[in-house]
Amino acid sequence: MSVIVCHACDLAHRLDRIAPAARVRCVRCRAELYRTSAAGVDTALALASAALVLFIIANVYPLVAFKVNGTTRLATLAGAARGLYDQGYAALGLLVIFTAVLVPLIQILAFLYLLVPVRLGWRAPGQQSLFRVLAALRPWGMSEVFVLGAIVALVKLSSEAEVAPRVALIAYGLLMFMLAAMASATPTEQFWQWISRGRR
Repeated sequence: MSVIVCHACDLAHRLDRIAPAARVRCVRCRAELYRTSAAGVDTALALASAALVLFIIANVYPLVAFKVNGTTRLATLAGAARGLYDQGYAALGLLVIFTAVLVPLIQILAFLYLLVPVRLGWRAPGQQSLFRVLAALRPWGMSEVFVLGAIVALVKLSSEAEVAPRVALIAYGLLMFMLAAMASATPTEQFWQWISRGRR
């Protein structure tokens, strides 16, 4: 038997087992202690695999096409970050690469590394430490901020040039929802439940 402490009022609760598909609240202040989802390992793996495909599309194909004076130029995500770097906005360019490329990629690959062994009933080396790192990285995943910023930039640029969104921008928008679904399907307590059971 373990004990879970409410982060809001510090009341200790006995925890016999983690309830499946539940949202457990503190008996005193009603703050959420933990939650689990009804999604299984297969659902989480499907979401992670789809996210990887969308990530590849979003980074291989162009985001937008600019047409100025009859000349069309294509811009990729890496190219946009490189453009910021070359124009003297090195910190902003590195921030775009970190939050829009590296963090989502690490999240997706870490999920696959953790979930495939769980699905097969194995124990991945360093899974506890990696999941803690993954939980710490989640706040840095700012795909929704990037998508909103890209839309605002397209609206402003449309007055000066003919701007057309390309497949990568659509893929990145879908990736935003896929990452949110992954996070929703794998709360911390859900992951530890899968680890303890080996396979669900």
